[in-house]
Amino acid sequence: MKQFKICVIGLGYVGLPLARLFATKYPTVGFDMNQARVDALNGGHDTTLEVDDALLHEAIDKHGFRCTTDIEEIRDCNFYVVAVPTPVDVNNRPDLTPLWRASETVGKVISKGDVVVYESTVYPGVTEEECLPIVERVSGLKFNTDFFAGYSPERINPGDKEHTVEKIKKVTSGSTPEIADLVDSVYNSVLVNGTHKASSIKVAEASKIIENSQRDVNIAFMNELAKIFNAMGIDTNEVIEAASSKWNFIKLKPGLVGGHCISVDPYYLIQKAQVYGVLPRVMFAARRLNDGMGAYVAHQVIKLMNKRGLLVKNSRILLLGIAFKENCPDIRNTKIVDIYSTLEEYTRNITVYDPWADAGQVYQEYGISMTNDLPVGKYDAVILAVAHEEFLRLDILTFKTKNGVVYDVKGVLPQSIVDGRL
Repeated sequence: MKQFKICVIGLGYVGLPLARLFATKYPTVGFDMNQARVDALNGGHDTTLEVDDALLHEAIDKHGFRCTTDIEEIRDCNFYVVAVPTPVDVNNRPDLTPLWRASETVGKVISKGDVVVYESTVYPGVTEEECLPIVERVSGLKFNTDFFAGYSPERINPGDKEHTVEKIKKVTSGSTPEIADLVDSVYNSVLVNGTHKASSIKVAEASKIIENSQRDVNIAFMNELAKIFNAMGIDTNEVIEAASSKWNFIKLKPGLVGGHCISVDPYYLIQKAQVYGVLPRVMFAARRLNDGMGAYVAHQVIKLMNKRGLLVKNSRILLLGIAFKENCPDIRNTKIVDIYSTLEEYTRNITVYDPWADAGQVYQEYGISMTNDLPVGKYDAVILAVAHEEFLRLDILTFKTKNGVVYDVKGVLPQSIVDGRL
């Protein structure tokens, strides 16, 4: 097989773990526009906590892995991997700006015979219709004649230390049958559980977008059930446990749908479907329902407080967690902000405690002041919003006033100590 020098463009939750893994077999350079991020990584620390410091130091010291913001340092690479975010704008329309800019970067350095593989989650057609024309235009090279492409959708699950990048089975694809084989062999060389080679780039793109859309729809159904059973005074967790006794029941739980994947990716397929004259009603409904769950939780807490005779106005509330999921510092698109903003209409005395999240990033992104230190005092409402390990060890009742309420968003606390939960 051809000797490759790999460059991974975008060193976030997806790009860095992949670059670290490639470095075990190939000369690898990581490229990112954020100088502070690059400096931290070259110093051996990943602030996202996806790559342990020991592994990062090993990649640097043993395998020669390095990161850079200098485009000249990636010019001699011949296998480029693009792993930049694919967000939506304020109107939930796909924002391809990071992909466009990354494609321009590739176009400035790609040479004849080189390969560029995209990992960013997109709707079918983005790689060939949006990205590769930019690479062609900037480089002056012809696609599938001078350079080639592939698509291998990322499957990183932030904070998951079991399904790490080397253990994930990856979907691969290429712009020609020969390139598909080549891309597949490169990924297979570093993966424990191998690959699934798709027949085309569009099939690979579509496979990724439906992974997250399926989860979004399934969770929306559980959230709708939670609303129904809460209105009936029935414990949703008990219903799920009872239903799970049947062999073919799929056990899922209600919850907030945040983060950069499940709450964002369906919008990419929704938009593209409408271009083809298809209105994805189920996906639309799931997105609306899931996006409203933060406000629903807040109103449930307010309802419980009213029943206890607690004055909601100017009450003291403790919100445990603001990261979008447990045991992870990732705050991207966290729906806990919706709980906060709804409650803030009634009181400004809201303490947000999260030992994982970066207080500076939270304030910069959401304008919310939070603390990494265990709070003191009593609160009229305590809301467990994230199931961090630290929270599961707390004596929650010590934080609430005599008539205070405890609300469990995650359904992990003993029923005996909670007043309400999804």
